[in-house]
Amino acid sequence: MRDVRGKLAVVTGGGTGMGRELARQLAATGCHVALCDVSLATMTETKALCEAEAPAGTRVSLALCDVSVEQEVLAFRDAVRAVHATDRIQLLFNNAGIGGGGSLIADDRAEWDKTFGVCWGGVYFCTRAFLPMLLASDEAVIVNMSSVNGFWACLGPRTAHTAYSAAKFAVKGFSEALITDLRLHAPHVRVAVVMPGHVGTSIVMNTNRVLRNGDFASMSAADVGRVRGVLRLRGLPVDAMSDDELRAAMQQMAIVFRDHAPTSAARAAAIILDGVRAGAWRILVGDDAVALDRAVRADPSLAYEERFMQALQAEGHMQLIG
Repeated sequence: MRDVRGKLAVVTGGGTGMGRELARQLAATGCHVALCDVSLATMTETKALCEAEAPAGTRVSLALCDVSVEQEVLAFRDAVRAVHATDRIQLLFNNAGIGGGGSLIADDRAEWDKTFGVCWGGVYFCTRAFLPMLLASDEAVIVNMSSVNGFWACLGPRTAHTAYSAAKFAVKGFSEALITDLRLHAPHVRVAVVMPGHVGTSIVMNTNRVLRNGDFASMSAADVGRVRGVLRLRGLPVDAMSDDELRAAMQQMAIVFRDHAPTSAARAAAIILDGVRAGAWRILVGDDAVALDRAVRADPSLAYEERFMQALQAEGHMQLIG
């Protein structure tokens, strides 16, 4: 699928980050785009950006949808059919994701289940829902967003990361299994799995909004206490900080994560779309993703040891993680 002009792409999590940049770059080539997200405000911004750069006649639609809820996904699919007056799509970007639920032991189950539900359930529900529309096309591509945490299940030896990692491993395994399934039963449809490293997005801020219904300033004392415990395990000097100081520090850390990443969201989207056009099924995003993939493959038994992370950081990778 080297030319996406006139095609229809569905992009989940299209309000910010890689979802926004995928939508912008697709629309700029004349590809119609159907966005969903849990934030109408950010989606509206994305739609305006797309329309400002797109050729005349390019359609951009948006719909509120929590991809962890199957009924909302089905309603989104029906809206795409109605708004775009079609029974087929050519591209499905299962991009929506949040963090949270780091520890199976120390964290709240609802937070764990929500993170897993968005990051894995969203991929499954959207693929199921849109599959008939993909099959109805002459050619189509399913693009599933995994992560380096789909082959390396932590953020360093001092940070538990179980819900997100488990979900991203599931996305990677599902995508690889679909290679054979599609080849046997729908050879005109293919799948690509994307594994980004640290990309500059608002995932930290968005996670807090989804899981805690607000920004860092409104975090409850109980949530601040859990964050304090996580940061303490990472060796950060947080015990002398007040709750409000810690809230402000979390906000600043989220900004640094977004604004000082080694790979921008725009660059990540370009790498993903280049991979899709080239027919790649496995797309690593960022030098850190390439280095991490190489290191895990070289000696998996060391992947969760302190010296593994130290070696990566000595090479200049994972500086803001762990």
